[in-house]
Amino acid sequence: QVQFVESGGGLVQPGGSLRLSCAASGSIFRINAMGWYRQPPGKQRELVAGITGGGSTNYADSVKGRFTISRDNAKNTVYLQMNSLKPEDTAVYYCNAEIIHYNARTADYWGQGTQVTVSS
Repeated sequence: QVQFVESGGGLVQPGGSLRLSCAASGSIFRINAMGWYRQPPGKQRELVAGITGGGSTNYADSVKGRFTISRDNAKNTVYLQMNSLKPEDTAVYYCNAEIIHYNARTADYWGQGTQVTVSS
């Protein structure tokens, strides 16, 4: 019912920048909260940043001041601007969204993940 297209990952040197995007499509009436999570190698998935339907944001302490989350409601898309990247930011990044369908059912969805590697 819902499909995600994630893009923007890749290999970058320490101190560099990347911009991730995640576009949702399908049977979508409205999207509530959206967010980005990451899973480093051998570790559990963790929240990176979240944004509510009203635009309020929250960030993991490890990325505050370096990452910025934003959304375009008209495009059902969430972005993550990542600056001053560090090797410890290396992970698979996943987008997440709480979606309300036209039948009023609400469900949580995940993107397929995009690899971010920070290395010299």
